[in-house]
Formats: sequence, C-alpha cells, structure tokens
Amino acid sequence: MPFCLSSAVTYSCRVCRNFRVLARFSTSCALNTVDYFKEIDTHVSDYPELQRRMQSYAISGDFCNALSTLNLMKNIDGKPTVYDCNALMFFYLKSKNACWQELVEMYTGMKRFGPPPVASTFNTLLNGMLLLGDLKHAIFIVEEMYRNHFVPSFTSLSKTLKMAVKVGNLLDGLVVFELMLRYDYHPTEPTLNKFILKLCDAGMVSDACFVFSVLLRKSYVYSVYCYNPILWALCKTGRSYTALQLFYLMKKKGFVQNVCSYTALIYGFCREGLQDNVFQWLDFMQSNDCKPNVITYTIIVKFLFDNGKFEEAMDFVSKMEREGCNPDLRTYNVILRELCHRDRLDDISELIQVMDQKGLSLDSYSYAALCGGLLKIGKVGDACELLLDIFSNGTADVAVYNIYFRCLCQENKSREALSKLKRMMKDGFKPNNVSYNTILSGFCKEKNINEAMELLDHFEWDVNGPDAVTFNAILSTACRLGNSAIIQRILYHMRYEDVKLNIFSLTCLVRYFCSSGNFSGCLKSVESMMYNSPTPTVVTLNMLLHNLCKNQLLGTAYRIFQNLRNTKCLPDVTSYNILIHASIRENNHLLVGQLLGEMKRQGLKLDVFTYGSLISGLCKEGKISAALQLWNQMLERGLIPSVVIFNTLLHAIFQRGKFWDILLLLKAMVVQGFQPDEVTLGILSQASMKRFPKVAKVLDWVISNDFQKETDQKTIAG
Repeated sequence: MPFCLSSAVTYSCRVCRNFRVLARFSTSCALNTVDYFKEIDTHVSDYPELQRRMQSYAISGDFCNALSTLNLMKNIDGKPTVYDCNALMFFYLKSKNACWQELVEMYTGMKRFGPPPVASTFNTLLNGMLLLGDLKHAIFIVEEMYRNHFVPSFTSLSKTLKMAVKVGNLLDGLVVFELMLRYDYHPTEPTLNKFILKLCDAGMVSDACFVFSVLLRKSYVYSVYCYNPILWALCKTGRSYTALQLFYLMKKKGFVQNVCSYTALIYGFCREGLQDNVFQWLDFMQSNDCKPNVITYTIIVKFLFDNGKFEEAMDFVSKMEREGCNPDLRTYNVILRELCHRDRLDDISELIQVMDQKGLSLDSYSYAALCGGLLKIGKVGDACELLLDIFSNGTADVAVYNIYFRCLCQENKSREALSKLKRMMKDGFKPNNVSYNTILSGFCKEKNINEAMELLDHFEWDVNGPDAVTFNAILSTACRLGNSAIIQRILYHMRYEDVKLNIFSLTCLVRYFCSSGNFSGCLKSVESMMYNSPTPTVVTLNMLLHNLCKNQLLGTAYRIFQNLRNTKCLPDVTSYNILIHASIRENNHLLVGQLLGEMKRQGLKLDVFTYGSLISGLCKEGKISAALQLWNQMLERGLIPSVVIFNTLLHAIFQRGKFWDILLLLKAMVVQGFQPDEVTLGILSQASMKRFPKVAKVLDWVISNDFQKETDQKTIAG
C-alpha cells in the first residue's frame, strides 16, 4: 500500500541490538550473585524453616540474606527448586524496595547454575519489571522467553506496550509491537489509537503507517480514530494526496469518516494552496451529511486571508454564524491577525468588542496576533506600547515576550533585549530557542558578529541545542561581511551539533564565494546541492550563473546550466537571459541561437531583458533594421521596452544618420509614453544634432509635452 513506508526488518534489527547490549550488561552484573550459587554451606536446616526464613527476608527487601538462605537449601537433596527461586523473586517484588539489577543477576545465575527458569519464572520477572516501570528489562525478559521457547501471555505484552506508550518511549513501543506480531497478538483499541497518535505527534509518520498497515492487513483496525491521526500527519507534511489515497481505501473497506477526517484533507489542500480541491471537498463533505465544524471553517478562513481574499474570508465567517457554527477564540485570533496586517485599527476595536459581548477574553495567542500584526506592517512603536500594557496585566507567555524582543531588536536595541531577558530569567522566566534566536539575530543585524558568537556559546539552549535558524543568522552575516574566520567556526559548530546546511545557508555560501572570487568553493557548494539534499532553488543558481558570466566564465556557467536538467531545479527565463547576454558580449552567435531554440522548446517566452540583450547585440554589429524588427516585435507582443533599449537604438541610429528611423523612434517614444532620461538628452544634444534640425524640434516638443504632463499632475495632486 502506498502509505506503508516502513519495514518490519528495521525493528527486528533494533530488537536484536537492544537485547545484545542488555545481555552483556546482565552477565557482568551477575558475577556477585554467582558467588552465592557457588558457595556450599555445610549447615543443614529444616526445609520448611528455610523457606519461611527466605520469604521473610525477601518480603522485607533484604535480597542478600534471602539469596543466602536460598543457597543453604543446596544441602537438601533436590533443593532449591525453581519454585523456591520464583518465590524469592515474587516476595522480593512485593517488598516495593526491589532492585531490577538484583533480579536480573539472579535470573542469570539460574541460567548458568540451575535450577533452569520455567514459564512462571519469566512471568514473575516480567510482571516485576512492569511493576518497577523498567521497560528495557521487561522487553529483555520477553526476548529471553522467545529464545527459550516460552510464550509470553497477551496480557503481559499488552501491558508492556501500554507502558511504553504512556511514558512516551515510542522506539521501545515499536520493539514491543514487533514482539507482539511474533505471537500473532494485536494491541487493544485504546492502546493502538494512543500509540498511533503519539507516533504522529512525534513526527514518526512512517512508523505510524507501518503499524497501521500491518494491522489493517490482519483486519485489526477498529475505527476512524485509529487512522485520523495519520491523515492529519500526512496532510501536515505536505502529502495530502497520499492522505487522500488512505481516505478512499478506508471508505472502500466500509469505514465511515467523520468531520475530523474531512477537515484533515481540507487542511492539507489549504496548506498546499490547492484552492479548487479545498472547496470541492467542502461540498463533498456536506453532501455526505458531514457538517463542517468551527475548525474546518477556521482553516478555510485563514487560507483565504493568506491568499489575499479578505472579503471572501469574511463572508465565510458570516456563513459559519448563519449555519449555527459560532466562531471561537481561534477564529477571532485569525481575524485579528489579518486586520492588523491590513492596519484596520477601527475594525480591530470593533471585533474586540464583539468578542467581549460573546464572553471571549483575549488570550496570549490574541495578543501575539495583535502585536505580531503591528510589527509586520512596521508599527514597531505601537507594538511595543501594546506589549508593555500586556506585561503590566501579567497575561503574557513566552511567545508574546519573544515578539517584544523582536521589537527591540528591530529598533537596534539588541543589548537592551538581552539585558531584559537576563533580568526575567532571574525571576523564573524560561526562554525558548526562539527567544535566543531573536536576540542573536538582532546582534547579527547590528553587525556585532563576535558578540553573536559569544551568545551562541553561552545561551542555555534546549535539549536539541541551537538549530538551523541560529546558525543561519550568524552565517549569513559572516558571508555578507566576508568574515572567513567566523564562517569556518560556524561550519565547524554545525558539524559538531549535527545540523545540516539548508538551502538558505548554502545560498549564503554561494554568494560569499562568488563575491570573493572563490569559484572552486562555490562550485563545490552547488554540486553538493545538485546531487544531495537540499535541492537548490533557481534563484541560487541564477546568482551563480550571473557571477560566472560576469567573470568571463561562460563555458563553466553553461555546463552548470546543462546539469540543471538532472535536478528538480529547472532553469527559468532569467537563467537563459544571463547566458544570452554573456554570449552576445562574447560574440558567441552559435550559443545565442541554441539558447533561443531551447527557450522555445521549453515554452518560455522572451521578456524585455531578452529583447534588450538581442537588440544591443544587433546595434553593436550595425544591424539596425534587424534591431528595429525586434523592437516592433516587442510592441506587438505587448511588452513595453525600457528606456535603456530606446537609448541603445537611438544611439545606433544617430551614428548611422538614418533620419526617418530617428523620427519613427521618437514617434514611438511619444505613443508609448516614454520620458527621456539624461542619457537620451546626452545622445540628442551631441553635435550631430545640427545635421537634424527637424529631429531637434520633435525632441523639444516631446520634452515640453512631458513637462506639461508633469505640471498638470502636480496641479491635480495639489
């Protein structure tokens, strides 16, 4: 099935690895206990008395004396039995002071010196490990049962999986799940639903798909609640069409989807910008008697806002209310954010009143939406003022404080932001990586790169350490400043922290190498992008092509251009323009023709820049008629030539003294609304103008006409 992305082989290898480590550890720990099994005490006591004494020691948590007493039974023929050993383990576990290490030691001693463990031994140990919350050794015991041809009960394995899910140890949970498959067991419905949900929440979507697909083939999938988390996880990671396949598969198998299933798909289509699919599935949802809820509508409203369809989004809000689905705080927060982005302060005030009438109080998300919106439209002062009011009410969380740090850093007050952060931390405030990244980026913006490096080493990052955003902030600044020492230090830090270069960092490096003339390093970076992850963007490669051509390396640029066909990054019109312009400059007519032919085959249309390069080349060669033909072709295709193209043609025509062509060009200048610039006036004011007095009159008329237009516009504006 297309959504099954894992293999059981992976888990089997993981199981074996875990148990080999545990076995080595347990064997080394067993040495102390082995001494008890080797000792022979000549003192003989009554067997029932020894049993009573051993149990008494065990239940009191005195494992050492309990084991010594068990050892005394060796003087009685046929003793101790495996049941005596089991009894010691059982009563020791009841003491509530049991230590897993001692139990594993005793088990190892039984294996080596007898009596050999039986099924009840394993069950006692397994239940004991679960009681102690020791998941690793519980799995170890299950594996030992398998190796010794004993079958663990379904209840034991089910409890083990439930514990793994409860404590969030998902890798061990997958190991237990694989063990259950060996015995043809399947998890209970509540445990399975929670397991898949936690796998999806942890980003382990492939593992969730593996668990789901295995059980689906065995017909052990119970309800929509099992696969809805997978639908959501797939849609959140840009795989809405894979989610759609799963949706149809479950529908075919007779499962009835609920509002959560449809909403997941709508979210996925919104996230990928597939507007037609969004509204098609909204209609499909309603036609299947599934009523959209407030989450469904809020997702669509946000999607419309993000695509600039304000009125349509507000109509959807009204539609919600007409259908009896009242907007909640999340919906209003989305609207607040959009109103801030549009600087509609009166509407914001009105909306807050409506929220108040409905008993909805602004929360930290509301404040973040308001302040973040003000910050986005450049009203830093207003955002700061609002934030200080929020802080005085004590309703801010770390996200709101992070916006405040951004405000300070945007006003070049990074040191103030850092000082504020330190004071807050003394009062118990717990910053996150966003807090640190915001302040660190502020120092980079102010070009205090050495201080930024110090902060990188001294901030108390979370368990995963600094992330790609952190390193990119410093790396981009170092590349911009040409600071090779800092660049090397950051690259070393990234390798140490196992943070991969992404498209942003690689683009920064390409720009740096180009500016410093280090094309060898530049090409290595691009080659890394082209044949490994991440895939370069066309913007990155165009920047490289431009710099190579600028440094007379057209051949190298063209080879890289050809290699683009082997990647997901296809050249655009700009890519062709860069090469065409360089080819014309180097008089490589063959390559110009080849590139124009490729553009046509790729369905790419010539733009103003392409025509400008071609016209410039023809003018330099004195081919004025061909250049004018291209000029007319531009006009016919609705492209407006730039004043640079006009000046190029004008200069070439004057040099050859073509009077009528000059007049036609000036006429086109008037019709197209061109305004002459200083270059135009310089061309026309040359001494050769004395040869064309009529042209001078036309030019005077054009200039005076433009002046009159400008005067009229100023009058209207006044």
